[in-house]
Amino acid sequence: MNRPQQSLQDKLEASGRDEQITALFTFLVERGAANYDEAVTQLAHALQAATLARESGASAELITAALFHDLGHMLLGEDDGTKQMLAEDLDHECIGADFLKPYFPEAVTSPIRLHVPAKRYLCTVDASYHDQLSAASKRSLAVQGGTLSAAELAAFQQEPFLDQAVDLRRWDDLAKQQEYEVPAIDSFHTIVDRAFSHA
Repeated sequence: MNRPQQSLQDKLEASGRDEQITALFTFLVERGAANYDEAVTQLAHALQAATLARESGASAELITAALFHDLGHMLLGEDDGTKQMLAEDLDHECIGADFLKPYFPEAVTSPIRLHVPAKRYLCTVDASYHDQLSAASKRSLAVQGGTLSAAELAAFQQEPFLDQAVDLRRWDDLAKQQEYEVPAIDSFHTIVDRAFSHA
């Protein structure tokens, strides 16, 4: 476990739920300044995705998943300038989902775990989907495995949270607008608390 992960985990283990949510929010704010080869910062991207989920009438769990879907990038320390994010697949989706598993239910962690395979899935079943991906997302697709094989497609279609993962993927793709006005992260505190309490 690297220093960013250990530091956040130590804070979470020493805190009650309200303080844990605050610690997660603080981590996003402090570690979310990097752009990761997109047009917006990672924090703005997370807030845009969560706002799109909220405006779509999604559940508290899925809004929370949208907010934290790229937490794994920050836990991996990819904002320190020493890693080439698109050069190799570090499974940020699994890192983030596994880290959050002690604190949130599957309705939060499974869509996070599946949001990268969901991109591969959509590219497999919808040829037009690939064309609307950002340049960075197209490059990362190749690193992440490209389209699904027949066996991978059949397995993914059996995932209980397939629909939620696809919704999250689409918000992820849309949440890269430079002129998008995002709310303060604290506006999601009650929603995250509601999802947290179901764990």
